[in-house]
Amino acid sequence: MSTIILVRHGQTEWNRVKRFRGRFDVPLNEAGLAQAEAAARAIAARWKASAVYASPLSRAMATAEPIAQGLGVEPQAHAGLIDIDYGAWQGLTPEEARAGWPELVEALYRGNPDTPIPGGESLATVGKRALGALRELAARHEGQAIVAVSHTMFNRALLVCAMGLPWDRFWRIGQDNGAINVFEVRGDAFSMVQWNDTCHLLTG
Repeated sequence: MSTIILVRHGQTEWNRVKRFRGRFDVPLNEAGLAQAEAAARAIAARWKASAVYASPLSRAMATAEPIAQGLGVEPQAHAGLIDIDYGAWQGLTPEEARAGWPELVEALYRGNPDTPIPGGESLATVGKRALGALRELAARHEGQAIVAVSHTMFNRALLVCAMGLPWDRFWRIGQDNGAINVFEVRGDAFSMVQWNDTCHLLTG
């Protein structure tokens, strides 16, 4: 059995103003840096993880860095953990995307896994990639705990696929900035231990 601690990166300005981020390399803002530090303290207090992997985008790597430092390891970029490719929608607000592709945006927000984002990925493609990446890392670290830092769309797609949920639940899955999720992985089977935990982000 392996334990995977799945973290969503800290906040960016595009998170705050609700723009499709995708592969655009948006840095953490001040709140996001604080969320990364809080997640690092929470993880170091509870787990002795042997490795920290992250999407190669800077917002994920900047979240992974204090986590890795707290565990005494080096963060490693992993291409399989990268955010969804939003193609032509990258950088747009949902309203701006609706102006050009109303039917496709509506289908995406209904959770249709095969919605073809122009020049980008479908939810089904992200889910398949997410499941493959986490299974690979679990097998590489059999019997150990590891941290993986990724993005809301990746994390939601993974949760749908790993837990066998219907895709119309996709947008009902909470994945707040800096949130911690925990899976136990036995072979191909995922068991959910902790979901969208943000208690470490609460302040007095």
